[in-house]
Amino acid sequence: MAMKSFSDVQVGDQLPELAVDVTTTVIVAGALATQDYTPVHHDKAAAQAQGLSDIIMNTMTSNGFVSRYVTDWAGPNAVVKKISLKLGAPNNPGHTLKMNGTVKAKDEGSGVVDISVSGTNSWGDHVTATVSVALPQGA
Repeated sequence: MAMKSFSDVQVGDQLPELAVDVTTTVIVAGALATQDYTPVHHDKAAAQAQGLSDIIMNTMTSNGFVSRYVTDWAGPNAVVKKISLKLGAPNNPGHTLKMNGTVKAKDEGSGVVDISVSGTNSWGDHVTATVSVALPQGA
């Protein structure tokens, strides 16, 4: 597994795209893992009764994909310090969630890197986020 150090990263660096197939299983498993039993996350009929086309991914699962995206890039020695996110278009079964990111800032004193992340599907931005991650100093 690749490990990034603070000196490896420059403002403007692009993270490689991550494509996630959004399936019913992914949505339901994420909701169950986060103990979110709201029917729109596992019951298609209940979701449709709310005006949705199908079940939708919950916020905590989306947050988990944002975190996974950054930590897969940064490596196991990275420490997530903060995630700020906003949800947009719903994520339904059949979508592909495409995660992209850009290094926006570096703080030399703390070793923290800020990364702008977007997760899009065929309807637009599902999630936009800023992730602050501490990277080890040196090689």
